Amino acid sequence: MLLKILSVLAVAGCALALFSLERSPAAKSAAAPDVERGKYLVSFGSCNDCHTPLVMGPNGPAPDMTRMLSGHPQDLVLSSGPALEGPWGAAATHTLTGWSGPWGLSFAANLTPDKETGLGAWSAEDFIATIRSGRHLGRGRPLLPPMPVHYVNTLTDEDLRNVFAYLQSIPAVSNRVPQPVAPAQAR
Repeated sequence: MLLKILSVLAVAGCALALFSLERSPAAKSAAAPDVERGKYLVSFGSCNDCHTPLVMGPNGPAPDMTRMLSGHPQDLVLSSGPALEGPWGAAATHTLTGWSGPWGLSFAANLTPDKETGLGAWSAEDFIATIRSGRHLGRGRPLLPPMPVHYVNTLTDEDLRNVFAYLQSIPAVSNRVPQPVAPAQAR
């Protein structure tokens, strides 16, 4: 009889331990992305520096947070870049969202969750594949300078999921960023 009671208590104890483990903070972080950690990484990684257009404010150029992380403004059309001296010269638009260099013209992507013009139709796996491969959706055109893919792709998959979760939590901004322009066409 005592053995039966101890067996029942042992099973109940194991069940309670498993139930508690499922509700622990460690189990929660493994199951669901941490949006606050993603926000921290986006801030620390200075993503707003290129993906949020600058506007002139009372203290000089400042990020236009009404267009936070929406990329190069669709109404700022560039057909060519300036002539650059040397093999490594680069120039940027006044918004710091469009860049010209030996690679041609590149434009900061819309990272907001807009389904038509941003990352709203992407999955976390699409985002991770893009960062890991340095190619759009993990298989398309290369991500171009000044995107620091070689630094960003050192983040863990968990941190990239956190970044993606944060990007999915911000306001969607409809802004169709132009496609890159090849070097021969950009001159």
